[in-house]
Amino acid sequence: MRGGRRTKQWWWRWRSNPLRRREDVLEAWLVLAVWALVAVGGTLAGVVAARAADETFARQRADREPVRAVVLADVPRATGARGSVYADRALAKVRWTAADGSLRTGSTLVEAGREAGSAVTVWTNRQGDVTTRPPGPSDAAVEAGLLGAGAALALSGLVIGAGVTVRWRLDRRRIAGWGTEWAMVGPQWGHKTG
Repeated sequence: MRGGRRTKQWWWRWRSNPLRRREDVLEAWLVLAVWALVAVGGTLAGVVAARAADETFARQRADREPVRAVVLADVPRATGARGSVYADRALAKVRWTAADGSLRTGSTLVEAGREAGSAVTVWTNRQGDVTTRPPGPSDAAVEAGLLGAGAALALSGLVIGAGVTVRWRLDRRRIAGWGTEWAMVGPQWGHKTG
């Protein structure tokens, strides 16, 4: 069959054909639209989400600053599960001087086993309240990239899910049409079995 004719036709749903149905044309445009939205919309959503996250992390780095604080009471040794992220840290009361010169007191995680009066570094926001340490530039870039990829995948999943749902409905319409056509043509074929 080397000299055989190729049976696969490209763009067959858009070509004029007596067997082509309206649902076939709709499905062709739907598939094209879904892939275009996945490619363009997914990329755009990923870039926008990554940039927004990166700007947020940059703002956090600009708004937060490290401040020297003093532990107010002895911090007990950690009794948490070994291998835990916070196994070597415990909640402690600390005192620090805010940027406006006022003395502040609050709670934060410090190394377990610290004695009262020992110095620790805490991160404060512009209001002088204790907050978490902002992510560094490299950590922020990785997290922004992951958030962007997640946004792209989420949008792509929604678009593909909507496309699958619409194609399922088109298939149901085709099957119903075949049933109607068979009800008209079937009796003309003569004897029915069964």
